Amino acid sequence: MTDVTVVVATRNRREQLLDMLGRHTAPVILVDNGSDDGTAAAVARAFPAVRVVRLAENAGAGAARNIGVELADTPFVAFADDDSYWAPDALERATAILRAHPGTGLLTGQVRVGREQRLDPVSAAMARAPLGTPPGAPGPAVLGFLACAAVLRRRAFQQVGGFTERLGTYGEEALLAMDLAAAGWQLAYADEVVAHHLPLPVGRDGPARKRMETRNRLLTALLRRPAGVVLRTATAVARDAAGRGGLLDAAGDLGWALRGRRRLPAEVEAALRTLAR
Repeated sequence: MTDVTVVVATRNRREQLLDMLGRHTAPVILVDNGSDDGTAAAVARAFPAVRVVRLAENAGAGAARNIGVELADTPFVAFADDDSYWAPDALERATAILRAHPGTGLLTGQVRVGREQRLDPVSAAMARAPLGTPPGAPGPAVLGFLACAAVLRRRAFQQVGGFTERLGTYGEEALLAMDLAAAGWQLAYADEVVAHHLPLPVGRDGPARKRMETRNRLLTALLRRPAGVVLRTATAVARDAAGRGGLLDAAGDLGWALRGRRRLPAEVEAALRTLAR
């Protein structure tokens, strides 16, 4: 395929990554987030066609993806993780949909998890279309996505500045989804676009991940949501240790978040409230 590039962000998952890379059917840009397990060298040997960008340190998944999108020279970009890959015909379907719907900035597909290919609950929820399907849209409207199941119009991504790099990794998709919608782009779920996710039996980062997710949830609310939503979010996450840790971490970025704060258009905020209900 010549009109879509797969951008993969990775860190210290060499063996799983090598298994996934052989399954991609489109050109790949791999951004190695400071791995110390020989990832970059191993990929260069096994997959010489993959463009490898090695960062000196872990800049976070959002920053890595931003670099990959900037280096891509195709109109569409698909994201994949080091434990995911796209079904053989998924990207052809996705780019055909995006070409036919020029107002759509992002498609998120269904995610099949594990060797048994279970439907991810997030995909099931999107398919139920709580926001409906707007006229002219290719599928149910969404205001969130899993990065490993997203295909974007590169122009739309760049228009809103891509991922907010200060959020690092975990939960960074939510702010980008809001900003794309605020800029007037449609975000849609496409059931026929399939991504496979094969997570390890034991997840990575554990409590640290939950703490980072909590921090990013709070900062995202501070950056875009009304004060009442921010207060309810802070109250909800302060009920356990990881939440309190995330609250403390977010407090360290309070000044930055307030300086970058801007309210969403009324229709986007209303859609978020509908999803919350």
